Amino acid sequence: MRKIIVWRWASFVVGMMILSLGITMTIKGQRLGVGPWDVLHIGLYRNFELSIGTWGIILSIIIVVATAAVLRQWPKFGTWLNLLLIGLFIDLFNWLIPDISSMTGQVIIFTLGIVVMAYGVGIYVAPNLGAGPRDSLMLIFSEKLGFSIKKVRTSIEVIVAIAGWLLGGPVGIGTVIIALLIGQIVHYSLPQCRKLLAKLAERMKLKLWDWSNQPSIQLKKSVKMCQSMSI
Repeated sequence: MRKIIVWRWASFVVGMMILSLGITMTIKGQRLGVGPWDVLHIGLYRNFELSIGTWGIILSIIIVVATAAVLRQWPKFGTWLNLLLIGLFIDLFNWLIPDISSMTGQVIIFTLGIVVMAYGVGIYVAPNLGAGPRDSLMLIFSEKLGFSIKKVRTSIEVIVAIAGWLLGGPVGIGTVIIALLIGQIVHYSLPQCRKLLAKLAERMKLKLWDWSNQPSIQLKKSVKMCQSMSI
């Protein structure tokens, strides 16, 4: 049992690391624009110092506290770990990966970053250890207002992107591309990642549930949220 728990948490952390790498890659190609939330994080960074990852952590904490107050339910440990590690990993990779000056280089790293992000999401969501802060926020608005998750996500991301743009964050065609494509890629990467993790666990002789064929209720919600990531 202990090995299974360690395996799930290890997959969760590795997935967040890969997701953060993908986010950082899109930031390095920011001439094309970045994801809506990263537009805001970069805008705050340019105006009020601190790092991009730190602003991501701060905003995530605010969201987690607000959603906990509405739901009257303390978030899972995985949610706290999510907001902390992704911010730290983004700062780490932002420091490790050199800036790219050429437009061709930025297009390449931006495109690769989208794919890396999608598979990072697939790996960290697969163990079912807690949703990200923004996912919880979207579910609340969807349930309270009666709108679809897709409409709620689109509305929130438009507002966030505008706020970030007003602060000087990079908005461009890449912002739209991320909104359009990331959910479609995750729709395929999530089941692929579950199958891969299940095979690796089988080789390690860990008796897990059938990740590839019997998704849990939480996984179905995760898939639905991932599908809604396209406009």
